[in-house]
Amino acid sequence: MEIKYLTQLNSGQNCKIKKISAGMMASKRLYEMGLNSGAEVKVVKNDIGPVIVSVHGNKIAVGRGLAEKIIVAN
Repeated sequence: MEIKYLTQLNSGQNCKIKKISAGMMASKRLYEMGLNSGAEVKVVKNDIGPVIVSVHGNKIAVGRGLAEKIIVAN
């Protein structure tokens, strides 16, 4: 299985979060925003600046450094 990170997806693509390889505090913050293992997300914008994703109908901006630690499968 090829490992893909959230930053590698294009706008409009749907994916499912497989794993978050961040520290405890960052993982907790993402969990509180709804970005946890098994969550289905849609990439709204991924060009420059933060990656904007839609989770459960809410748009969330995730910094590129943190988005690089979110492993997804589409």
